[in-house]
Amino acid sequence: MTSEHPRHLAEALRRRGWLISVWPWRALAYLVSTVPIAGVLAIGLLVVGAPLLAAANALLLHDRPPGVALMLFLAVGSLILLALAPIVSFLVAAIERWRLRLADSRPLPASPWPGLVARYRSAATWREVAYLFWLGGFVPVAYWVLLLLVLLDLGMVTSPWLVGDAEPVVIWRPIETTGEAIPYAIVAVLLLPVLCYAAGLLAAAQAAVARWALAWPVDATALREVARSRTRLVGAYEAERRRIERDLHDGAQPRLTSLTLQLGLARLDVPEDSPAARPLAVAHDQARGLMVMLRQLVHGIRPQSLTDLGLAGAVRELANAATIPVTVHADLPAELPEIVETTAYFVVSEALGNVARHAEATRAEVRLTTDGGDLVVEVSDDGHGGADPTRGTGLTGLADRVAAADGRLLLASPPGGPTLVRVELPCHR
Repeated sequence: MTSEHPRHLAEALRRRGWLISVWPWRALAYLVSTVPIAGVLAIGLLVVGAPLLAAANALLLHDRPPGVALMLFLAVGSLILLALAPIVSFLVAAIERWRLRLADSRPLPASPWPGLVARYRSAATWREVAYLFWLGGFVPVAYWVLLLLVLLDLGMVTSPWLVGDAEPVVIWRPIETTGEAIPYAIVAVLLLPVLCYAAGLLAAAQAAVARWALAWPVDATALREVARSRTRLVGAYEAERRRIERDLHDGAQPRLTSLTLQLGLARLDVPEDSPAARPLAVAHDQARGLMVMLRQLVHGIRPQSLTDLGLAGAVRELANAATIPVTVHADLPAELPEIVETTAYFVVSEALGNVARHAEATRAEVRLTTDGGDLVVEVSDDGHGGADPTRGTGLTGLADRVAAADGRLLLASPPGGPTLVRVELPCHR
């Protein structure tokens, strides 16, 4: 799905109305503004490149080594070039990031000055240096080729008006009459859109290289620290859930059960025609409802069947309670991380609930296996398919729960079925 307004030149080139949009002018501005920068860099490279070509020419064509002075100049020039390149590239990269907005409106973060020593030790710095050599070496050659094609096309367009004063040479032959020049002019006019697209492609390619070279990579160390922090947070969250479960199960639930029993005994002792009989009955019913609600809350934190029977046994219990026949295949190791077991249980529970509510299936199948250190949970059914996370089937919340355990959820549900939900949960954290 594409956006209404293209964000960069490569995307705009694929649109039909590119020639009548603002993007050709933005591409032209990008190309024109490149000329002074690339020109200065090309001159700087020629200072070292020309003596290097002379030395290579003397060695290859005349079979004699270059002189000592030339070798000394090349050595000193190369060292100076490498020493100044990281500093020059920082300035050029800052300008290029600003200019890139002409061809690509996507934000590109600026690179801070890390310090002189760190500048020379950074891999991103030498990628900017490589872009510097590319901008001063390859880009001028490509621009010269494009300029020659443009001048050739303009010569063909203007050839009918130049015949009277001289005999213009178009491509490979001189033109003597206006009649001979007109076909060339027509072809040149038809080629003008092609040249516009060629210029746009050149600008898009240059912008793509600039974005690749000037985008500083994400710090891998920071990513690892974020992953560790996320693991710690998930672990702490799971531990807190278990603490709440124990408090509810061992503290609040027995007291509420005792209160319900006491209210039930009090109802037996109070006559039915007593003014206190009705309020006592209402309190007893509310206590029983709260006990059911509390039991459901405790079950939602970590089902008791999961603690007593393990993942395979708890899933078989879910299958037995389903409204359609459910086959369970389980091949699991003796122990799994607690968060993995809990997540897998709720995946199966939610998936079977979706099958019962939406799929109109006649049977379902659950597979629990391990693959390369990951727990793989697959729930399939023979229903009508067409499951869509955007229609409120619980799949979005399920995907969020799986992501919290650092796993991933895959869904295959073509119209007409069958539907397959596959969840992969890493067991080594």
